[in-house]
Amino acid sequence: MWKLGKYTIKGKVVLAPMAGITSAGYRRYLNCFGVDIAVTEMVSDMGLIYENKETETYVKYQKDETLTGVQLFGSKPENLSKAVLKALALNPEIDFFDINMGCPAPKVTKTGAGSALMVDPVICGDIIRAIKQVTDKPVTAKIRLGYNEINFIEVIKQLESAGVDAIAIHARTRKELYSGEPHYDLLKDLRKKMSVPLIVSGNIYTVEDAIRALENSGAEAVMVARGGMGNPFLITQIKTYFETGERLPDPSLLEQCDYCLALARSMILEKGELTAMRIYRTLAPKFFSGFAHSKTLRKMLATSLTTYDSLEKMIAQFKKDNLNT
Repeated sequence: MWKLGKYTIKGKVVLAPMAGITSAGYRRYLNCFGVDIAVTEMVSDMGLIYENKETETYVKYQKDETLTGVQLFGSKPENLSKAVLKALALNPEIDFFDINMGCPAPKVTKTGAGSALMVDPVICGDIIRAIKQVTDKPVTAKIRLGYNEINFIEVIKQLESAGVDAIAIHARTRKELYSGEPHYDLLKDLRKKMSVPLIVSGNIYTVEDAIRALENSGAEAVMVARGGMGNPFLITQIKTYFETGERLPDPSLLEQCDYCLALARSMILEKGELTAMRIYRTLAPKFFSGFAHSKTLRKMLATSLTTYDSLEKMIAQFKKDNLNT
């Protein structure tokens, strides 16, 4: 067990914030697999300050049993602290706030936000300090190894001195984006050098990936991002291993079909069928990666998916062709 501010966390699995993916419907379904902490997709501080209606929907989610934080992005301490107050006015039940200091996307970094904040470790601390002055909710930060140069130790020191409650680190620099192997070797025994809980991220696709990341860094938890897209059972596998030592088998094709349909229903409830299915053209094919004879299905899902009925029919035909059902 470990602590995030006033909260006691029993497990080791955090659902990562992913822009355009981790909406309320996505989180609600993946939480069923054993997520210990979930984080929203990133929310613009200025969108909240100017009361943009779409932005506001990201923080006005229905609370469930899973501890959930709102991830904010911005570049100025005063604006981020204002955004926190705006978010709490919309949803007083937000459990904690996470500040995005790791996004490598140019549309974010060109504004001085995301991983661009790491260029100046002092401002990273100033942001946490400003937010701590306006809320007693826990505040976390998600960082990388650095922007162009590796400086995560300096950033961590500034965050800790400002009173951050936990830090998540993606084991790549900004310029590496999501390519190549994450540098977990650089995080060796990092937790021993820190005064707050550590969450590690980067290429967590299997239980073995989670074991390696945690054992190398000494972190309290791993953050599951792309590895859980199309494979929500990975969360259960990781959670079960660290609780019992048991290694659960990978899900069958039938189980993956069920998971794919269930997530679609959850997202439709949130977004409506048209919007949900448009997003699902990216998500649905991932459920069938690695299965024999799935290439045609994955192509159809990516290009022809328009309704839940069409999703059901595509999957039913694939099952008939490959499982004789």
